[in-house]
Amino acid sequence: MKTLIAIILGILCFVISPDLAIASADFPTDFTKQPVIAIKVSLSNEANELKFTPNKFTFESGKRYKLMLSNSSGMKHYFTSKDFADAVWTQNVVAGNVEIKGSIRELELRPNTTAEWTFVPVKSGTYELHCAIAGHTEAGMRGNITIQPSA
Repeated sequence: MKTLIAIILGILCFVISPDLAIASADFPTDFTKQPVIAIKVSLSNEANELKFTPNKFTFESGKRYKLMLSNSSGMKHYFTSKDFADAVWTQNVVAGNVEIKGSIRELELRPNTTAEWTFVPVKSGTYELHCAIAGHTEAGMRGNITIQPSA
């Protein structure tokens, strides 16, 4: 049944726009089956430096990524980028023994904790990243996230 629906949609796409049908044939239909590209991100460190490491990210639209976030400092920090969060499809966030699904706006990491955010970028652009705790952005906890169109 799924195959029949895919064929019908492919024919409709070709009738409406042949270029769209070709592009959709190359685009994976199940994001969750793609291999994940893991990226480690540190929110501060044991010396309590107020910085993201790395602080610049480039993702490609349509690929599946997992941010492996860690906070080894003695204070909580936020990974905040609302516009970026709106430009991705979130598969899940795993923190402790909890898996969260759906829209994400920011992640708060308490001292000595980790979280994993798995997502697929869907909207190209450049987005601001910062820690939403007063004074942290100004002290250096900021960065940029770029989503490029798929190659």
